[in-house]
Amino acid sequence: MPANETAPPVKKKGRRARLIVLVLVLALFAGLGYGAYWAVDGVRASFPQTTGSLKVPGLTGTVDVKRDAHGIPQLYADNDDDLFRAQGFVHAQDRFWEMDVRRHMTSGRLSEMFGSGQVETDAFLRTLGWRQVAQEEYDKKLSPETKKYLQAYADGVNAYLKGKSGKDLSVEHAALKLSDGYQPEQWSPVDSVAWLKAMAWDLRSNMQDEIDRALMSSTLSQAQIDELYPPYPFDRNRPIVEGGKVEGGKYAPQGTTGTGTGTGTGTGANVSTGTGTGTGAGTGLAGNATAQGATVGLHTQMTSLAKTLDQIPAILGPNGSGIGSNSWVVSGRYTTTGKPLLANDPHLSPQLPSVWYQMGLHCRTASAQCQYDVAGYTFSGMPGVVIGHNADIAWGMTNLGADVTDLYLEQVKPEGYVYDNKVLPFTTREEEIKIAGEKSKKITVRTTNNGPLISDRSDELGTVGARAPVASSAPDRGPGYAVALRWTALDPGKSMDAVFKLDRAKTFDDFRKAAADFEVPSQNLIYADNKGATGNIGYQAPGRIPVRGSGDGRMPAPGWDSKYAWKGTAGGATGWIPQNELPWDYNPSRGFIVTANQAVAEGGTGAGKYPNLLTTDWGYGARSQRINDLIEAKIKDSGKISTDDMRAMQMDNSSEIAALLTPMLAKIEVKDPDVRSAQKLLEGWNYTQEPDSAAAAYFNAVWRNILKLAFGDKMPKELRIEGSCMNVHDQTSGPNDDLAEVVRECGMRGSDSAQPDGGDRWFEVVRRLVKDEKSPWWAAPKKNLTVPATTTRDELFARAMEDARWELTAKLGKDQSTWSWGRLHQLTLKNQTIGTEGPGFMQWLLNRGPWNLGGGEATVNATGWNASSGYGVTWVPSMRMVVNLNDLDKSRWINLTGASGHTYHSNYTDQTTMWAKGELLEWPFGKEAVDKATVETLTLKP
Repeated sequence: MPANETAPPVKKKGRRARLIVLVLVLALFAGLGYGAYWAVDGVRASFPQTTGSLKVPGLTGTVDVKRDAHGIPQLYADNDDDLFRAQGFVHAQDRFWEMDVRRHMTSGRLSEMFGSGQVETDAFLRTLGWRQVAQEEYDKKLSPETKKYLQAYADGVNAYLKGKSGKDLSVEHAALKLSDGYQPEQWSPVDSVAWLKAMAWDLRSNMQDEIDRALMSSTLSQAQIDELYPPYPFDRNRPIVEGGKVEGGKYAPQGTTGTGTGTGTGTGANVSTGTGTGTGAGTGLAGNATAQGATVGLHTQMTSLAKTLDQIPAILGPNGSGIGSNSWVVSGRYTTTGKPLLANDPHLSPQLPSVWYQMGLHCRTASAQCQYDVAGYTFSGMPGVVIGHNADIAWGMTNLGADVTDLYLEQVKPEGYVYDNKVLPFTTREEEIKIAGEKSKKITVRTTNNGPLISDRSDELGTVGARAPVASSAPDRGPGYAVALRWTALDPGKSMDAVFKLDRAKTFDDFRKAAADFEVPSQNLIYADNKGATGNIGYQAPGRIPVRGSGDGRMPAPGWDSKYAWKGTAGGATGWIPQNELPWDYNPSRGFIVTANQAVAEGGTGAGKYPNLLTTDWGYGARSQRINDLIEAKIKDSGKISTDDMRAMQMDNSSEIAALLTPMLAKIEVKDPDVRSAQKLLEGWNYTQEPDSAAAAYFNAVWRNILKLAFGDKMPKELRIEGSCMNVHDQTSGPNDDLAEVVRECGMRGSDSAQPDGGDRWFEVVRRLVKDEKSPWWAAPKKNLTVPATTTRDELFARAMEDARWELTAKLGKDQSTWSWGRLHQLTLKNQTIGTEGPGFMQWLLNRGPWNLGGGEATVNATGWNASSGYGVTWVPSMRMVVNLNDLDKSRWINLTGASGHTYHSNYTDQTTMWAKGELLEWPFGKEAVDKATVETLTLKP
């Protein structure tokens, strides 16, 4: 079926033309050719007032905003409404451009700011309907108290906006104002709620894996695909919780000390649907639904869908096997302070400004009218503190990785879609996309009972019916196929309630009750408090996780068969795994808890196994097990862990894959003297990836070339990096290889999601394969007349070592003494939207860097890079914190950039160099400590 758009496909030239206009306007404001006056007036006009006093309509009393030398504000008020109204005002002072872009993205309205080049993105996001779901949450799900706070926050943002436009708001707004008169609209509470949808989208777990496996099925066998997605290594890498069980509808952890059982809520049947460790489910479609037409249709749909997803902005980070986070908490029994220490560093996309904004929210006097005394990391555009601590507890988050999305291949006809041999009508709605400088365009969103048809948003799918003929064995002889998305975030929920409950929680029971409302995105929540002699530590897995019918979510499912629907969808509300059955832990006997995207629990039906299916696509535990090992080694060595030890662990650069492969690489006979000299760099190397390490640079180049030769060149073009071309045999031209015509085939995948990406899934793949020196994966065709084909592991490794030597010679020079990992592994911070797509001058004006970094893929200091596309940093520890529950004023924190979103402000990137070095700032919390750190005070008055 053709995409339901009333306008032709939009080309990117409209976006480019608009960006050129913005460049010229920004040049004016930078003072190029117009004198220093414009530089001062245009750039500094938006810098916020941070001293003296300002009137803010709606306040009932004064609010003090105390900023330290890094511009980090601590707010003091006498009631909750004033506190959140002031938070909205201060967020807007420092970050309104970020907030404005973000709300336009979440509502599918980027074209209103940036022109026709964003129509495709807007159309896709309108199809998902984030804004509609957020509105429904606000209208029907959130508590009156939460809605009151959201309104107060919106009032604060609007108080700041009143009377301001253009250069008064930001340099970027000045450009839009002069180019077409753009004027921001008022902020609304739903703008804040919708941000949680963007957060959930970028943390949606295995959707990319589901697409990739379906695409692999066109060229690889199921056995080969299974080798590339091995089961989680429970024998080597510890899950988060161990030995718990579900009895009587409740999860009970094993080996706990202390009390604090808590209660949770949840709906849906208790249905055990799998162990979470299986591999493989059919060849292309779940459950071996492999009729010819369905298989061809699936491949066509997945190819185009993957290209569409590549164009959608990733606010938090690329969605792949590498993205994750670290958090761990150590009991006071094993700390130098005598109370718990809690560390957290979420791994997200590097952006400027950072996605996080540090802030403290304090009531001058605790009362029923003023309940908050909390500090930590906030999202600009949303009230409350997302990660941090209050006077009683601290908490951190990592992505749980639960499988909360399923793709359904739908049989479609002009009059509807096929479901259990019946044709049902689509639910439809029309969306109008307004475009700056052009006429509006309309799209029609079609929805099935499995979710919206996201494939409608690709013009390439208009001929899918012709390219996917339906065989007579298929369930129906309809003209084609489409893809629907079932996703938990498209059901209205109460996650915004959870934020405020976490901020004021005082006990583990409070914490668990707050977690019960944290439905989307599903996160690992760790906990610490300062109660008792040594405090308490805990963990809770919250989230809305579906109970499936048939299938395990590894492959797209046949939407025409109700057996594959999520439980409950046919008869009403969807059944989720009840909150009471989700794993938790409290004061485990080992004395610490580590969450770093590894498996939550070992699945199965035996004793000590977890019966509910959370996902089959966990992270593989490289980071989590390294953290476990570091904690245990420190306890064994000294018996105690300090705040500085926690910081040092966050900066650990050890490479698990280097420790596995380097001894093998060192033994390979190398004849070329230049390659041999590079090989010598690995001798005596301790496998740590410091920025100045030549050995780390060479090893990672070897690793990248091993992946390319063994796996990358065997991937279908849909997964290979865009622009990478190779000669392949066209099997349609002859019955065998000898007769097949050689054709040139180029990759199609974007740089963030191309495979193999080199994450810890690939660590596990190679760990299993290196035992078989003659595995077919080690076969690579001859490179030229002098470089023969490889058939064994060592032959391929030798070729990778040679290719790596000449790659680094081209990138870093022939002199190995000048090589360093940091020169390859660089971070450039890019201002979102304008700073990412404009010409060089625009990037020079708004972007900063590069910084040479250590760390790498699946290390604790997780500065990620995609091995298919190069060595540049693609995701980072977006912040780092260590909370000291014995003395909160001795906690430490750092942000990736700075508090300000205004280019050339002193707090624009003032934390970045410290962040790169692994340094942490003092984190004052108590009134006396905050006053001591304060350098500027602004009083907000009624």
